[in-house]
Formats: sequence, C-alpha cells, structure tokens
Amino acid sequence: MALRNVITEGDPALRRKSREVGEVTDRIREILGDMVDTMRESNGVGLAGPQIGIMRRLFVAEPNPEADPPVVYYMIDPEIYEEEGSEIDDEGCLSVPGLIGTVERPERIRIRAKDLNGELQDYEFEGFEARIMCHEYDHLNGILYIDKATDVREPSYEEDEEELEDEVELEETE
Repeated sequence: MALRNVITEGDPALRRKSREVGEVTDRIREILGDMVDTMRESNGVGLAGPQIGIMRRLFVAEPNPEADPPVVYYMIDPEIYEEEGSEIDDEGCLSVPGLIGTVERPERIRIRAKDLNGELQDYEFEGFEARIMCHEYDHLNGILYIDKATDVREPSYEEDEEELEDEVELEETE
C-alpha cells in the first residue's frame, strides 16, 4: 500500500460533492487500502476520498485503533438513512490541522454502504462511532466540520492533558 497526501482546508476539492463509485474494483480496493495506511500514519480515525483528492463517495473509519484486532469500516457509496438524538462534542480533522471545534451530531445513526466486496451492508453506530461516520460522510458532500462547529480553536494545554489522562486510564484498564 502507499501513503497519500492529505489535502487541507483551502483546497477547492474539499468543497466539491463526490460522485458515486458504482462498481467496486481492485483499483477501488487499492485506494481504500492506501486510505487506511494514510489514516493510521496521520493518527486519524477516519479518512474520506476527497481528503486525498479522490472525488468519489468512499471513506474508511477505524473508531478504536487500539482494539485487538482493529476494526476498519470501508464505506463505499454510503447513505445515512436514519438519525436519532443529539450529542455535542469536540472534533478535529486531518484536513484542518491544529484546530478543534465543538460540533452537534446525531447520537445514533443507521448507514447503508457497499463493503470491499461490493455487497450492500447496513450498520448502526452510536456515540463516537456515529460522530466519525457523520464527519466522514460530510466530506463526501463538500462539508467540513468547521462549517458546523462553534468555538473553533487550537486545543488548549488542558485539553491535551485531559486527552493524555484518558489514554493512560484506558491503558491501565487493559
């Protein structure tokens, strides 16, 4: 697999609506593999086609990279068809480096997408996983989280420390 360049805010590709993939080919699977490698190398939990200049409706997500084994979701021509509830939390984005913002997202979603074999799958996500899927889905429509966010800012030292403490607590419970 190969690493791809992640384009950043200001690049017009991030503001365009993506086209359907249609048939899942070996080339599409190769791109998705590159996307997983790029996402992991960048310490992200999701990456959409437009973020690497691929204007197709596809994204990858790995909500818990520390899981053993890790679970990667491959979403090809996804459609969010049900949303429920509301949660407000901070988000960041590989295409908007160095900033976070507070975004309201659905608490639970149902999404339908083709998998790596081109088979249609139905998924239900809640909480953080739903947030990731909605964030990546927005990329396919030319929407960045900063378009929906309030309080866009650089992470403060306290937020960095809080995140570090959460990671230490997670390691201690394993």
